[in-house]
Amino acid sequence: MTLEGRVWKYGDNIDTDAIIPARYLNTSSEAELAAHCMEDWDTSFVANVQPGDIVVAGKNFGCGSSREHAPVALKASGIACVVAETFARIFYRNALNIGLPILECPEAAQATLAGHTLEIDLSAGRIRNVDTGQTYQSTPYPEFMLALIEAGGLVEYTRRKLAEDHG
Repeated sequence: MTLEGRVWKYGDNIDTDAIIPARYLNTSSEAELAAHCMEDWDTSFVANVQPGDIVVAGKNFGCGSSREHAPVALKASGIACVVAETFARIFYRNALNIGLPILECPEAAQATLAGHTLEIDLSAGRIRNVDTGQTYQSTPYPEFMLALIEAGGLVEYTRRKLAEDHG
């Protein structure tokens, strides 16, 4: 599975309140969450994010509360992948549960600038900066995790597996 997109670059400790402000947590509408994604942190994000774009961040991305709203807001806004130096553990799990691919790669996160284009091969764990030609290595996803991501998350993956087993 290969992704390519333009980079939105953020620093360390971007918490779930920065990703989706708490005042919007009274909805589970993905479109509504996307409409307010990053609005208090980066006012240009909602107006300019494009499907397939990639967030690159520093350490501890997604820290804060355990809400699933944050990765849902990113994915619904069109973000195809998040690359960071490190992730908060609960964000990491929530992102995978909803089918948002994330990669830890400190070297790529540090070297990539806003506006660069990254090409990401999830099955190989390879991140290539199209602008600089640099290639970075992250941990590749095993096949079952790629299937979970391609299905759109854990719920849809489980539905499909149950249908295969009982269909």
